Amino acid sequence: MEAAARENEAIKASYSKDKKIGQGTYADVFLGHQRSTGRKIAIKKIKAGQFKDGLDMSAIREVKFLQELRHPNIIELLDVFSSKSNLNLVLEFLDTDLELIIKDKSLLFQPADIKSWMLMMLKGIDFCHRNWVLHRDLKPNNLLISKDGVLRLADFGLAREFADPRARMTSQVVTRWYRAPELLMGARAYCGGVDIWAAGCIFAELLLRVPYMAGDTDMHQLSLICKALGTPTEAEWPGHKKLPDYVKLPHEPKQQLHMLFQAASQATLTLLGQMLKFNPLSRVTARKALSSYYFATDPRPTPPDNLPKPTAELAPRALPPEALGHNLPPKRELDSPSLDGAPSQKVARKLLFV
Repeated sequence: MEAAARENEAIKASYSKDKKIGQGTYADVFLGHQRSTGRKIAIKKIKAGQFKDGLDMSAIREVKFLQELRHPNIIELLDVFSSKSNLNLVLEFLDTDLELIIKDKSLLFQPADIKSWMLMMLKGIDFCHRNWVLHRDLKPNNLLISKDGVLRLADFGLAREFADPRARMTSQVVTRWYRAPELLMGARAYCGGVDIWAAGCIFAELLLRVPYMAGDTDMHQLSLICKALGTPTEAEWPGHKKLPDYVKLPHEPKQQLHMLFQAASQATLTLLGQMLKFNPLSRVTARKALSSYYFATDPRPTPPDNLPKPTAELAPRALPPEALGHNLPPKRELDSPSLDGAPSQKVARKLLFV
């Protein structure tokens, strides 16, 4: 135990916390640097002491998944250390996200640029799904951009394993504008389709430069989905009327995507339509999306270091509350059982509070 405590203190001493750049209910984020190299890093301090039974399970999951998911399109977890009753995650520092780029109207997007961002996002999602992990909070400001233009999935606080088809999970995940219809109708058993739906909404947002379906409430979100894609039928989505929060919605005719996305190619519209199917079992998987005709046709994806970047130097990324766990459901509604068993020994060694 003493050796572990000394190791923890050594890790803690190797990083500095320079200033706070984000604050939320469950975590604070600091800009810092690695003392030995001067490399900028971000330290996410999770406030474990506020939970009656210790560290919140979502924090353990985030550490577990970031330790296991090593991929060029997933944010890198550099270290973990404890301080008093808090758990600190040391992450690579990325101060730009896809939302900032979408909102910067001085930037012009070419089809090849959108294809590049989609390629990197889907590669990250595919890696997660091949390792039986759902992200469950994909949205533009959780897609961070490195200085060399590489997109990385971040904020795994709501991530969950989904290898067990019998496991019941909460439907209160994913920010509403990117939340799949099965979640809006209270599904407790679901698969990678929830991430694909969110990615499809991000695809549409890249094409439009504004959020595709921005509802104020869950009911409003469902109505916007139906207005955009038509009201689902039983043939189109078998069994959806049996979902816990199913509500009958006014009939809306199916809209043709090319009417809104007039500048998009047929290959673009085909992939978008496959990602936004009502029936989650009919949605394209990340793996199949990567081999779709969309990525096989010209133009080729823009190399990451040639992608549009904000024209002015940005201040350190001020993380929104939801990126820090502010939008987590009440604790009693979080998924159960936790982690489908005890944390791995690798995680347990890291979670030493001294």
